[in-house]
Amino acid sequence: MGDKIMNTVEAVPGKADVPTIEIAAHAGTCYGVQRALDMALAAAPQPGENTQVHTLGPLIHNPIVVRELAEASVGLADTLDDVVSGTVIIRAHGVVPQVIEAARERGLNVVDATCPYVKKVHVAAERLVREGYRVIVVGEPGHPEVEGILGHAGDDARVVSCAADADALPLKGKVGLVVQTTQTAQNLAEVVASIAPRVQELRVINTICAATSERQQAAATLANRCDCMVVVGGKNSGNTRRLAQICADACEHTHHIEEASELEAAWFASARHIGITAGASTPQEHIERAVARIKELCR
Repeated sequence: MGDKIMNTVEAVPGKADVPTIEIAAHAGTCYGVQRALDMALAAAPQPGENTQVHTLGPLIHNPIVVRELAEASVGLADTLDDVVSGTVIIRAHGVVPQVIEAARERGLNVVDATCPYVKKVHVAAERLVREGYRVIVVGEPGHPEVEGILGHAGDDARVVSCAADADALPLKGKVGLVVQTTQTAQNLAEVVASIAPRVQELRVINTICAATSERQQAAATLANRCDCMVVVGGKNSGNTRRLAQICADACEHTHHIEEASELEAAWFASARHIGITAGASTPQEHIERAVARIKELCR
């Protein structure tokens, strides 16, 4: 997991006047992502084994990992219709319950790699519905995790990405909030401030994952003392994009990359202290490759 390489500070060898490199105290794959990766690799067909294994959508939001899984004979299916037989792996973001039911009805072997912390959001949303609340999901509309949550949140559930979205919703009575696990605490607080004065009762279940908060706080702390930041992870990863924005707010020279080959020597020409962080869907070896490449470019 990513935290194995946390808080590493190294000098770049080869020159007297060289920058140091520091990895954020919390960076890289979280528990849920690592669990999903381990489950997918365990389900991968062995050499000579004639079976089909697919993830339903990208297992995680990291194109490099998706490519590496394909090399391990774990294919990518966009829909259940693309899976004729064998095993289907439910992505870490989760799905609506009807998808798992449909997969089993088709006779597919289902490996549910939904992050346990995402499942907690599902349970929280179901509880709010049972207790008579209208559920509002704070998150990115259209994001796979949010779509999965909506499947547990009742027919009148809505998604808001920010306070402005919440302002536009006509709300009254009992409202319950759950949160996409990778949202920021600040965004949640702003949505709560928008809704609370307008409803009879507001119940907030803070389902932001601790790993997300840890990575965001560690990235902000590191970016404040660096003159160049590199954020490693999928460009399609919401939590990685948020890390990049947090870093950019504190460090003007922030660069978001998916793989080490994207790094450019010019980024580090005047750098004295280079910081590295990575999203929750970025394996440790991807961070290590970035560190090694930065050292080469700074020699």
